[in-house]
Amino acid sequence: MQFHLNGFEPGDPRIADPAARVGPSGESGPVPQEVDVLIVGCGPAGLNLAAQLSAFADIKTCIVEQKPGRLLLGQADGIACRTMEMFHAYNFADRVMEEACWISETTFWKPDPAKLETIVRSGRVQDVEDGLSEFPHVVLNQARVHDFFLDVMRRSPAKLEPYYARRMLDLSIEPAGDAVTVRLERLDPSHEGQIETVKARYVVGCDGARSAVRKAIGQELRGDSANHAWGVMDVLAVTDFPDIRFKSLIQSAADGSVLVIPREGGYLVRIYVELTSLEVGERVANRGSTVDDVIAKARRVLKPYTLEVKEIPWWSVYEIGQRLADSFDDVPEVEAGTRLPRVFIAGDACHTHSPKAGQGMNVSMQDTFNLGWKLAAVLRKRATPHLLRTYSAERQTVAKELIDFDREWAALFASAARHGGALDPAKTQDYFVRHGRYTAGTATRYRPSLLTGEANHQHLAQGFVIGMRFPSAPVIRLGDAKPLHLGHVIKADGRFRLFAFDRAEDPAAANSALRALCEFLSEAPESPIRKYTPKDADIDSVIDVRAVFQQAHRDLALEAMPSLLLPRKGKYGLRDYEKMFCPDLKSGHDIFTMRGIDRAAGCLVIVRPDQYVAQVLPLDAHEQLAAFFDRFMMPAG
Repeated sequence: MQFHLNGFEPGDPRIADPAARVGPSGESGPVPQEVDVLIVGCGPAGLNLAAQLSAFADIKTCIVEQKPGRLLLGQADGIACRTMEMFHAYNFADRVMEEACWISETTFWKPDPAKLETIVRSGRVQDVEDGLSEFPHVVLNQARVHDFFLDVMRRSPAKLEPYYARRMLDLSIEPAGDAVTVRLERLDPSHEGQIETVKARYVVGCDGARSAVRKAIGQELRGDSANHAWGVMDVLAVTDFPDIRFKSLIQSAADGSVLVIPREGGYLVRIYVELTSLEVGERVANRGSTVDDVIAKARRVLKPYTLEVKEIPWWSVYEIGQRLADSFDDVPEVEAGTRLPRVFIAGDACHTHSPKAGQGMNVSMQDTFNLGWKLAAVLRKRATPHLLRTYSAERQTVAKELIDFDREWAALFASAARHGGALDPAKTQDYFVRHGRYTAGTATRYRPSLLTGEANHQHLAQGFVIGMRFPSAPVIRLGDAKPLHLGHVIKADGRFRLFAFDRAEDPAAANSALRALCEFLSEAPESPIRKYTPKDADIDSVIDVRAVFQQAHRDLALEAMPSLLLPRKGKYGLRDYEKMFCPDLKSGHDIFTMRGIDRAAGCLVIVRPDQYVAQVLPLDAHEQLAAFFDRFMMPAG
């Protein structure tokens, strides 16, 4: 999909008239006085959280933003494979793939040994290893990602829109600890200076590195600057550099490094340029760098190739630093056992780092993808409030790993010569390849906790690693022989999934392990489905049970399967025929082989609403299955 040919135009490229691409957005009038969740900040973390909560009409959510309106030109642009999996849960992954630039290969450039002042290609690698994800690594303007989230919110049961031009002044947690009062100042010209007060059960600060929410709860970002100054610019340019449409890592002999990121539309390119070293304590703003400085440095690094910049939609200079908050909620460590969190921070509000690893926007959205379903479960009385303690515990650890990775990667990619060292392009390429799963966003692993079980039965499904994201695989749906990906049934709807991978036996037999499991889940008083599903709700509204068989789909009789796998739902009691799957044997994609599932024993895989594997159990481990949910869920009223 090509666009931006005659200049950068924000908004939906499928709309021919540029003036019609960006419509009005945002709620008018005052913010509500009382809400369940107040989100401060309309960045990717805040909008992801709002989109997730907007699925529940019974949760009153409000999102406010200091800027006067929606974002038109973003800063972040890299979208990892793991993030694409999340986007599919919101049903807009296809729209992203249509517009985005796909990063299929990465090239590496080094000083030409025969002429050190010029560069030569030193390597080329596949950007994402085969089989890691069904989705690609892509690049797309952050503003378009915002647009997709806003569209989800607008079409949701809650019909949610942001309130723009609001600056948070302060917040206070009420003495009883059951609500938070927030004061907002209006910045729009017709109401400038007016103060609004919101009482919220929970507040989430997604308001960036200078977060007012973080400061209000006494948290601070701790860390160091790497004393590296970089420039970044989005350009429409004419160049004879042959890899301008590849992600390219370029290290020169004397002028530092450049990172080229092709952007969406076929013409736009983002260029990161290493500028200079900073003295200890010096800020990049003190250097007074201009966009002409950034262009000139890029030209020197790219020699013998030329760069003629025609248009610059956006540019900036920044200093590399890695900083992290000690906790991602308002509960001091000494009170962790006696207080429950009411205020949370996410994204840049609690971790900052360089943009070159392409993880900032991705990790920020994963923060709130982790938090959103937990807030919904607590507010809807599906889970105990203790569940909310797991957010900071899980995500702070992930952010710490990101900080450590980013520090090493930024130092490796920066010019070694200025520190008296020598460039080692081979080392740079090797590091990039070895850490490919990390940059793809698929390396996150949550430790054993309230939500993540021990690995006592991991051998039953070696490819579904407990604590890591559920990797999809092709299957055939039994009800209609449709080929699809099993992971795509996991939507952003707050439900747990229970995947039963059956043994090599007839699943319809009276004594089969699958039938015994279904009877337990349907009839036993201790069944988590019976205990935690409201009486007037569909049977799969809290825990969605799916079965995967070893046989080909033509070898099974759908009508003979347990009734739990053909549930009657909705006001008419219509049957759901989409709960059972078989391997895609025709295409050679046997999910049992691909994911290392024990064919003789089968297994149960519990998947969290955020697509992470919570536990692997034997098919007949009914008591352990019930005990897992009993740890944090509340019986239905």
